[in-house]
Amino acid sequence: MAHLLHIDSSVRGDQSVSRRLTARAAERWRATHPGGTVTYHDFAVDPIPHFDNATVTARMVQADQRTPAQHKSFARNVALVDEIKNADTVLLGLPLYNFGAPSTVKAWVDHIVAHGLSIDPETGAGLLGGTDFIILGSRGHGCGPGTPHEGWDNQTWLSHAVSPTGLQPRFITAELTLADIDPAMADLKPMAAESLARALATIDQLWTADQNAA
Repeated sequence: MAHLLHIDSSVRGDQSVSRRLTARAAERWRATHPGGTVTYHDFAVDPIPHFDNATVTARMVQADQRTPAQHKSFARNVALVDEIKNADTVLLGLPLYNFGAPSTVKAWVDHIVAHGLSIDPETGAGLLGGTDFIILGSRGHGCGPGTPHEGWDNQTWLSHAVSPTGLQPRFITAELTLADIDPAMADLKPMAAESLARALATIDQLWTADQNAA
């Protein structure tokens, strides 16, 4: 049975563009995977604890030598990696704040990039390569041609961060999302609308019923 891991991270609730995109993608996934199951996380409501001493030291000692804090942290690593292993598709909502990802997403990445769990400790090969990983991104500014911060694509760090695990993200991004509320960006509203429409159209083409029946 097909399984989806759906993660939101925006702190903007109903105002969030990335949540709008992940909801559209999750709806599309359900429509094309009848009977499929879903695991959902909202990092804005229930954040992953940040990488700490217990997390890193737990990976350096044998299980019977771990402290209670290390056992708890390592169990969290295992659970988060297993969620990905058990999923056919992962949808991650990734807004940018101050040109960076939410710290909760960085924490999630820190926990899932782990030798022995998501990386083969002997060969160094990634163990999560069979999962379809789709990033639904949003940014208030723009980094495309003719936008205020052309070339400032700070979402792509995630590709490098998870590459040891074998995950290969696909990015679908709506940008210039602040154009409707920032008077200084008023002339960019048409470009913002085009970017959002393009992202939604791309989502609508992600899966087909025929592909999943094959």
